[in-house]
Amino acid sequence: MTETPVPTELGKVPTTDTSGFAGHPKGLGPLFFTELWERFSYYGMRAILVLYMVAPAAQGGLGFETKHATSIYGTYTMAVYITALPGGLLADYVFGARLAVLIGGIIIALGHFSMVFHSLSTFYLGMILIAVGTGLLKPNISAMVGGLYRENDPRRDSGFSIFYMGINIGAVLAPLVIGYFAQGESFKRILSSMGFAPTSGWHWGFGAAGVGMILGLAIYLLNQRQLAQVGNRVKKQTAATLKNEASSAALTSNDWKRIVAMLIFFLFTIAFWAAYEQKGASLNLYAKDLVRTEVFGIKFPSSYLQSCTPLFVILLAPFFSAIWVRMQDRQPSSPAKFTIGLLFIGAAYLLLIPASLLTVEGKISPLWLVALYFVEVCGEMCLSPVGLSTVTKLAPVKLVGIMMGAWFLATSFGNKLAGYLSGFYVANNSGQLVKLYGGIALGLLVAAGILALLTPTIKRLMGQVK
Repeated sequence: MTETPVPTELGKVPTTDTSGFAGHPKGLGPLFFTELWERFSYYGMRAILVLYMVAPAAQGGLGFETKHATSIYGTYTMAVYITALPGGLLADYVFGARLAVLIGGIIIALGHFSMVFHSLSTFYLGMILIAVGTGLLKPNISAMVGGLYRENDPRRDSGFSIFYMGINIGAVLAPLVIGYFAQGESFKRILSSMGFAPTSGWHWGFGAAGVGMILGLAIYLLNQRQLAQVGNRVKKQTAATLKNEASSAALTSNDWKRIVAMLIFFLFTIAFWAAYEQKGASLNLYAKDLVRTEVFGIKFPSSYLQSCTPLFVILLAPFFSAIWVRMQDRQPSSPAKFTIGLLFIGAAYLLLIPASLLTVEGKISPLWLVALYFVEVCGEMCLSPVGLSTVTKLAPVKLVGIMMGAWFLATSFGNKLAGYLSGFYVANNSGQLVKLYGGIALGLLVAAGILALLTPTIKRLMGQVK
C-alpha cells in the first residue's frame, strides 16, 4: 500500500492541518490509539497462544505436542500477513480504507471473544477471524496515516514515527496485562475466590485482548469527524483512469534490475523473520520451561519477557534514526544494512548456545533472553524499517502496491518457517537446544556472508538508489 494520498469520493485531498499533537493533523491521534489497542490485542494473543496450546488439560490448556502447537502458531502468524493483500484490495475497490478498518476491528474483537470459550471449534474460529480482521485493519490504517498528509509534506516521516510508537506501546503493555490474566498466580487466586476455575485464566486473557480491540474501535468511532478526509473509497471511474495511466508505461531494463534486487532482499527477509519470530513460539516455551522468572525473589509470568522486544524498539529506534541522519551520505547501503541486521540476529542466537548448556544445572537467569532480545532489536533496526523504505524506493511506480505485498508475503513465509523450526524445541535436551539455536545462528551468519558477497551485484542492480 502506497502512502501517497489518493483523491476521495469528493475529489479532495487532505488539507494542511496543524491543529493536532506537535503540529500534526488531528486525525493522527485517533489512528495512533486505534492502532495501539489493535496491537495490544494482537501481541497479547501472541504472548500466550503457544503456551495455551501446550499446557495440559489439567492446567486449562489444549495439551498439544510442541511440534503441533508451533506449526499452528506459524500458520496463524503467516495468515495474519497474507490476508493483508486481499485486505488492501478490498479497501481499494470495495469498502474504502476507513470502513475496512472498522470492519476489520469488529472481526478481530469477535475472534478474541470466541476464544473465551474452551473448545477446539471456537479456538480455531477465533484465529481465523483475527487473521481476516487484521488483514483488513493493519494495511489500511497505515494508508490512512499517509492520507493525512499532502505529498512531500515534511511532517510525514515524523507522523509515521509517532504512529510506530503507538504500535510498540501496545506491544509492551499486552504481555504484561494479558500474561498476568493467563499465568499470574495472584489472578488465579482471585478467580478461585470468585468461584471460577483457576485454570480459566487463559480465556480471561483472550477476552482481555478483545476488550483492548473494543477500546480501539470506540476511539476510532468517536473521532470520525477528524478522519472524514481520509480513507474514502476512490470512485470507480477515477480508479479505472489511474489504473489505465499506470499500466500504459512499459517497464524499463532498470525497472527489471531493481525488481531482481528486491527479490534478493525478500529471500533474506524470510531468513531474518524465521529467526526473529522464535520469540512467540520456541523462545516463549524456553522462558516458561528453562528460565528463572523472578526478580529480587518476586515471581512473574514467563510471558512478561515478551515485552522486552517492543521496549527495546522504543528505546533504540531514535538512536538508530539519529545515526543514519548523522552519517548522511556516508551511511551503509541498503544491502550492507541488511547484512548487518543478519549478523546481529545471528550473534543474538549464539548467546543461546552457552545458555542452553547451562540449563543442565537448572533454570537460567532471564538476563540471557533479555540480552538476546536486545541484540535482536539492533538487527531489526538495520533491516525491517530499511527494507520497507528500500521497497518504496526501488519499486516502479505502478508496482509499489504489489511489491509491498510481496514484502509482507516474504514476512509471512518467515513466520511460517519460524513455527516449523520451533517444532524442534525440546525442553529437557540441552544438546537438541544447542542444535536448534546454533543452527539458526549459523544459518543467519552464512546468509550474512552470502549477502555481503552479493552486495556489489545488488548495488549495480539498484542503480542510483542507495
